[in-house]
Amino acid sequence: MRATIDLRLPFSIRRLTPTLGAEISGISLAQGVSDDVFRGIYQAWLRHQLLLFPPQDLSPEQHVKFARQFGELPVHVSQDHEERCPELHRLSNLDAHGNPNGRHPAKSTLAWHTDGSWRRVTGQATIVYGEVITDSGGETHFCDMYGAYERLDAAWKARIAGLRAVHNLDFSRARHGEEPLTEAQRLEAPPVDHPVVRTHPETGRRCLYLGDHAEFIVGMPYGEGRVLIEELNALAIHPDLTYEHRWQPGELIVWDNRCLMHRATPYDPVTQRRVLRRCAALGGVPT
Repeated sequence: MRATIDLRLPFSIRRLTPTLGAEISGISLAQGVSDDVFRGIYQAWLRHQLLLFPPQDLSPEQHVKFARQFGELPVHVSQDHEERCPELHRLSNLDAHGNPNGRHPAKSTLAWHTDGSWRRVTGQATIVYGEVITDSGGETHFCDMYGAYERLDAAWKARIAGLRAVHNLDFSRARHGEEPLTEAQRLEAPPVDHPVVRTHPETGRRCLYLGDHAEFIVGMPYGEGRVLIEELNALAIHPDLTYEHRWQPGELIVWDNRCLMHRATPYDPVTQRRVLRRCAALGGVPT
């Protein structure tokens, strides 16, 4: 797709799909982004929901500096942090010698989900840098939750209007065979409820807000709520409203958790090496 250049700003924009995602070229994140340039990046991000920055060397400190422009960066409840920058959550299957250890670092990411929906103040932007990339597998797929809501028929929209779902990190980890949270982590990340249909606070558009962290529906029998959540999560995925990203080393992607779901695709952690470092800027309480 043809790139467009805003003559007022030092970067070009190329759509990745007709519906979501854009590549930003001409920006060196390592050199820092001025407030004026960041405003242009931010507006492009709201418009396209996901921005891809081409391969470039970016230290953990430079990664964090750019990410902080999107908002406050909490430290993830996981213990897998960058040593120098605890705001960065390290998703790695490498041992101390740089060899595959055979363990997938986050199996729950293979399911469609929204980062930080298990917080009361939820995730706004996720900023991920590809450090070591597999030859095959290990992609990240994204789906448009504006479009997911808009494509529901009137009966579905009436059915879910006003419903709230409880999001629970311990639930989503356990159902995929990951170690349960410790008692201290449970206290830090207790279950929270959010509207099933939320309004994006900046664009004003409505979207579905569920994903794999959503455990049950408030006021509904547990089993009935589980069926509803699974059905809606399946209905949310439309091939023409999806972007499938094959990573290259050194790429950075920032996406809007308020209107996208995403998932990773499998790879072989026994033979393949994969390291991503990520952080997520906090947004607000969904309404």
